[in-house]
Amino acid sequence: MRWRTLLAAGLVPVLALTGCGLKPASAFIPHVEPAGIRPIPGLEDATIRVTSKEFTEQIILGKIAVLALTAAGANAEDHTNVQGSVTARKSITGGDNDLAWEYTGTGWITYLGEENPIADPQKQFEAVRDLDMKRNHIAWLAPPAPLNNTYAMAVTTAAQKKFGLSDLSDMTKVPAGQRTFCVDPEFFSRNDGLRGMLKAYGLSYGSSVPATNVRQMSSGVVYNATSGGKCTFGEVFTTDGRIEALHLHVLSDSKHFFPNYNPAITVRESVLRAHPELTALFAKISPKLTTTVMRSLNSKVDVNGDDPVFVARDWMRDQGLVK
Repeated sequence: MRWRTLLAAGLVPVLALTGCGLKPASAFIPHVEPAGIRPIPGLEDATIRVTSKEFTEQIILGKIAVLALTAAGANAEDHTNVQGSVTARKSITGGDNDLAWEYTGTGWITYLGEENPIADPQKQFEAVRDLDMKRNHIAWLAPPAPLNNTYAMAVTTAAQKKFGLSDLSDMTKVPAGQRTFCVDPEFFSRNDGLRGMLKAYGLSYGSSVPATNVRQMSSGVVYNATSGGKCTFGEVFTTDGRIEALHLHVLSDSKHFFPNYNPAITVRESVLRAHPELTALFAKISPKLTTTVMRSLNSKVDVNGDDPVFVARDWMRDQGLVK
């Protein structure tokens, strides 16, 4: 495992030199000046606590939020890099944090307990927005980003050719003994994860896919394990830059099992009521975050080894949002 993956998982205490001495890189906020994002009177000196989950894309998105708030004049507290969706979510609903990027599919299925995802991305966003506000007083800010970081299964070129794999329905072509999966613990346990996917494609965990065929590991390890042939199928995210770098092939999802995962800013209702300017602030950013853009940003961290906060800052500079 490369050191950058360890950092994203919060396992290495990497330090960065700042004007005040050494402090954890995960909490370091580089200096930015307003550009496209201008100081907003309603946010001046407001303290907004930002959180994120621990994987690369979430850390980058979290840093973008922190830098945007800073440029707008807020006192942004960086609480990013929290392990697991549920932990990050509870920090919002419990009042320990104020704001985070969240995915529509995660909100709908994991947090709200809905079993049937909505195929249309805009209707899915509106449904999760309305229900989360009604139940939990959590606001979802429009518009959501166009990027769709949904789950997928990837295979190596060798496995693709050997078994004739192009779609998830082709999993049945692989002999049971070689029908192996590398997945992270969250995907293993989610309703929209491993067991649901297998069922949708005519397989069953524990029988046609023996429990011993499923290897759980951190999400950062899955890519290299799959590329190295430790598993035939590896769980990946469609925006991950390592897919192309490791020459993995993503299987299509002909049954549309995996939901839409478009990120949007979620914020506690009381915070949004106090600072309605947040909607316009993040409306400058969300439309720019496409799947292609996000894959490139993720690649800079996971393939090139760059620091997430500088990747976020440099992209915002390129977009004319800060300087």
